[in-house]
Amino acid sequence: MRAMLCAVGVAFAACACSWQTLGVYKLDINQGNYVTQDQVDRLKVGLTRQQAKTILGTPLLADPFHAARWDYVYMFERQAKVLEQRRLTVYFVDDKIARWEGDEMPPPPAEVARAGGGDAAIDKSLSTAPKTREENWLLELLKKLGWWD
Repeated sequence: MRAMLCAVGVAFAACACSWQTLGVYKLDINQGNYVTQDQVDRLKVGLTRQQAKTILGTPLLADPFHAARWDYVYMFERQAKVLEQRRLTVYFVDDKIARWEGDEMPPPPAEVARAGGGDAAIDKSLSTAPKTREENWLLELLKKLGWWD
């Protein structure tokens, strides 16, 4: 009987450990053009399309119905949650940049790394692990039943 209870307890513990991860694993998804503030700072009115493409890269959206406009869109998803979404639109007149508008762009990756930023802030918000000296519900249950010291 005691062996049966131990087997059930072990099976229950194995199931409980993976309870948060049941279902389909979702990949981190980066989509679009990652444009930084230093790239936007290099734009100037009067630059040609080729010069704009050299600075920003190929636009995600170059609509034939709006040929005088390029859209740079970026989206980052983690575990099916949109964590970052940015948009930059560049307008052309006579194949030269007339103006641009969009969201505030992030600093360059080297600057973020120097400041100690990056995925650390994102990871903290999504963590499901117990905090230091915190016990999960299964460990508390085992202690109450006297099966854990």
